[in-house]
Amino acid sequence: MLAFAREGYRWTTINPRDLAESLCFPGLWRFLAKYPSMCGYEIRRSFSKAEFTRSLQRLVPELRAADLTIGGAGVRAQAMLPTGQLVEDFNFVEDRGILHVINAPSPAATASLAIGGRLCARVLDRLTS
Repeated sequence: MLAFAREGYRWTTINPRDLAESLCFPGLWRFLAKYPSMCGYEIRRSFSKAEFTRSLQRLVPELRAADLTIGGAGVRAQAMLPTGQLVEDFNFVEDRGILHVINAPSPAATASLAIGGRLCARVLDRLTS
């Protein structure tokens, strides 16, 4: 779901600057044009406990709406290209002694020892070449 603020944990949290940046990004409009029904479904599902329950029942058929309670929301950054394509993996950008991790597709992966090892290897490779 598109958040209306970088730290928007509720639908009512709106940061005009963050929202304007999102709305001015051509990739967002290309993504919406390519996947209109999926985007509409995600919005419907986020507002409808019944729809959310139905989607969960595909994984756990015994689940009922009464089993669900309202909880907190998390915000996960997702990089998107100007073409509207989501960046599915880690995206590294290197420049003069700096290694940026632009996209970390899973919060758990950011703490992964394997990813840490990969980053270290890239840094060591640059230092020795």
